[in-house]
Amino acid sequence: MVPQMHIPDGFLAPQVALALWLVTAIVVGVALRRLAAAPGAPRPVLMGLAGAFVFAAQMFNFPVAAGTSGHLLGGVLVGYLLGPWAGTLVMVTVVGIQALLFQDGGLLALGANAFNMGIIGTLGGAAIARAIGEALGGGRRAALAAVGAAAWLSVMAAAGLTTLQLGLSGTTDISIGLPAMLGTHALIGIGEALITVAAVGFIAASAPDIYAAGAAPTRVSLRRRIAAGVGVTAAIVALASLFASASPDGLEKIAADLGFLDSAQRPLFDIFADYTIPGLEGPLSTIVAGLVGVAAVLLLLAALGRIARGRSGSR
Repeated sequence: MVPQMHIPDGFLAPQVALALWLVTAIVVGVALRRLAAAPGAPRPVLMGLAGAFVFAAQMFNFPVAAGTSGHLLGGVLVGYLLGPWAGTLVMVTVVGIQALLFQDGGLLALGANAFNMGIIGTLGGAAIARAIGEALGGGRRAALAAVGAAAWLSVMAAAGLTTLQLGLSGTTDISIGLPAMLGTHALIGIGEALITVAAVGFIAASAPDIYAAGAAPTRVSLRRRIAAGVGVTAAIVALASLFASASPDGLEKIAADLGFLDSAQRPLFDIFADYTIPGLEGPLSTIVAGLVGVAAVLLLLAALGRIARGRSGSR
């Protein structure tokens, strides 16, 4: 069983959840328009591969303390590499697929999950990363230090805003929940920073054209790049099914400790709940479910990217 990673329905008051749905919908609308207007927008297939990687990496829960695990958010990673607007579409798509196909995170809470896990990193975190990198003098080492710091900060910001949303909903006392959430997620943020730095460093070395937004030529064909990206993503899914921590993630553990875990509502429907395929057992079930999710994210993002580029070409 893969631990549930996102806010379920029942944790947030309806008015809080709907307000965050509205904010997220507005940001997504702006992202689509900005991406359509941007002449240097990333290729749709690169958006799809980035989303597929984030989806797979989020399945890999890593232990951070006794009885607690964490997982990648990925907002800073995709926002830094693809730009804030393409990154926003990537993260919202990933979180949406997780909620709709895998019942990870509530449908009413989907706006909050997309905002906390994605938009904070893609808009705020990526901008902070570039600002820190410039302040450190530029260069690859400065950039890696900057994305690591921004990734850690994005986790802390997401934890703090989640606690504020829970407090406004009357789910928990902010004065009690905030120290618990920030303390746990300070450790999770270290994992976020390490994964983000490793991914950005690898891409800077192996795909400088992506890292430098097309500034460096490459002889690697798009077909080979797709094959490599799909292969790496599939390997992560397989490893996650075998070695990911089964401990609850930070929010789930704190909800249990503070006594509001039982307020979570069951999803209205089950498709691939707990990242499993009905009728299959063991790691194979998780692997197949993960590959289904990877394919869904890749195809949907490729389609969204094509739509945005099509609108750009029609102007």
